[in-house]
Amino acid sequence: MMQNPVRSVRRAQPTPPVRGRLQSLVTGGRRRPRRIAMLSVHTSPLHQPGTGDAGGMNVYIVELAKRLAALDIEVEVFTRAICSDDAPTVELAPGVLVRHVTAGPYEGLVKEDLPAQLCAFTHGVLRTEAGHRPGHYDLVHSHYWLSGQVGWLAAQRWGVPLVHTMHTMAKVKNAALAEGDTPEPAARVIGETQVVEAADRLIANTTEEAAELALHYAARPDQLAVVHPGVNLDVFRPGGPEARAAARARLGLPQDAAVLLFAGRIQPLKAPDVLLRAVAALLERRPQLRERLVVPVVGGPSGTGLAKPESLHKLAAQLGICDVVRFHPPVGQALLAEWYRAATALVMPSYSESFGLVALEAQACGTPVVAAAVGGLPVAVRDGVTGTLVRGHDPQAWAHALEPYVTEPGLLARQGAAAARHAAAFGWDTAAATTAEVYAGSLSRPAGRLGGSRLRLA
Repeated sequence: MMQNPVRSVRRAQPTPPVRGRLQSLVTGGRRRPRRIAMLSVHTSPLHQPGTGDAGGMNVYIVELAKRLAALDIEVEVFTRAICSDDAPTVELAPGVLVRHVTAGPYEGLVKEDLPAQLCAFTHGVLRTEAGHRPGHYDLVHSHYWLSGQVGWLAAQRWGVPLVHTMHTMAKVKNAALAEGDTPEPAARVIGETQVVEAADRLIANTTEEAAELALHYAARPDQLAVVHPGVNLDVFRPGGPEARAAARARLGLPQDAAVLLFAGRIQPLKAPDVLLRAVAALLERRPQLRERLVVPVVGGPSGTGLAKPESLHKLAAQLGICDVVRFHPPVGQALLAEWYRAATALVMPSYSESFGLVALEAQACGTPVVAAAVGGLPVAVRDGVTGTLVRGHDPQAWAHALEPYVTEPGLLARQGAAAARHAAAFGWDTAAATTAEVYAGSLSRPAGRLGGSRLRLA
């Protein structure tokens, strides 16, 4: 009987028939896979980013899958069904199929409850593959540790490489918790350690993340590959002063306003409270700014933020800044681009970010970013050129960093132009091509190496 995937593990080698099939895959040198199984257990690429558990990872999977399909690599994304009306399969784009797997009740499960459903999810993935001819999938790419738990078992069963992207890591998050936030459980740390040991390749967003994988999880150098995420440059693009004026008109923002935008999930990790406290401090220092300052918060409660979904509204009232703060629900990419173009600056006070895709999106629209100097944000934002990096989360320090953006008229134009140039180097086509090369490298490894670190359930 299958046991919980976070229990003890031991090494196992692929069976001889599987090895023979793998050798035939790599004959003639490196090649890209024909079709991959992409796993996203806890959140679907079809969900709206900015609320629930949907965020940057959803954007990452959607954009990467589309660009891989454009490279003639078919992608099938497996995700958990959360509604009885979910169709078994949905075509996200040509060459990209989303498969809904029934695992546990459709509603009422939070992410922390999902480890108990991994066996059912794994069964659904394996059953799907069993309905095809052997060799249907050439490779498994799992996203987040829950998917990695399923991925290493599927990859071992099929005798194919496992490529894994962490997106976030428990040990890194726990080292930089917001005040009052809930630490990640020990079961997740154990699960992530297992996935790292099982994976053939680990894709990190930045060299810093690669170093964290090595430091905290003993990842080997030959496992690690750095691939910067991208930005959809067709949707997120600059438009100059005219486009900014038009965006403000459509969004109902005053043309002369100083707009400090927060866009993302409302949870302690993203620290929107730091922005509100900084705004209060800024207004205390410069009360005349109240007449033109607007602080839109675009997003919904998520994760640990769901425990107190009204906390940010209450904080705005306590700080006496309800007249400048405007709350808006999550929006699609086209409207989000309008918010970016309308903003004077995007503000990201996060305690942890594996990369920070919204920072790239805003810069691609010609908007500077004021961000915490954590995780991948120092790569996404060029300090002093495309925005400002702030160390720590002291509201007074953030107020000091934000002040030039609302008092110096030329700063937006100067940094906005540099931001657009910087973001233009991060297209998803480049990210997908580099990822495809990681896949090819995994497929071309000698059969004796492939699966050499595989785990199996005790």
